[in-house]
Amino acid sequence: MSKEFENRNKYELVSEERFSNAKLQKYESKYSESKFWAKTKTIVKRAGKEVLYLALLLYYVLESPDVSIANKAIIIGALGYLIFPADFIPDFIPVAGYADDFSALTAAYKMIKSNITPEIEAKAKSKADELL
Repeated sequence: MSKEFENRNKYELVSEERFSNAKLQKYESKYSESKFWAKTKTIVKRAGKEVLYLALLLYYVLESPDVSIANKAIIIGALGYLIFPADFIPDFIPVAGYADDFSALTAAYKMIKSNITPEIEAKAKSKADELL
């Protein structure tokens, strides 16, 4: 992921500190692969490419057999938070509705970014381009 993307504050209306590992873990039960793919359709329409790309990066890291259980738990928590529509800022609120989701995804990304390979980046970019 580029430094430019990493440093963007476009959706940073909610502090990333709100999304510690423990807080993300409570959303693990909201995650499923089918719910994730259904949510990507909404993300494409409402949240934009940055949110979609970040979600896809985490999804493809989750699929990797080389990722620790602890990092998988962080990713599942963040993706569960994304999927859950009644989170801190409900998703139906235009623009702001995905600000907290973006913050949760960014916090998870920062915790697991050492697991992102060039292959995962390419796969996420390709899928994002396909969905857009």
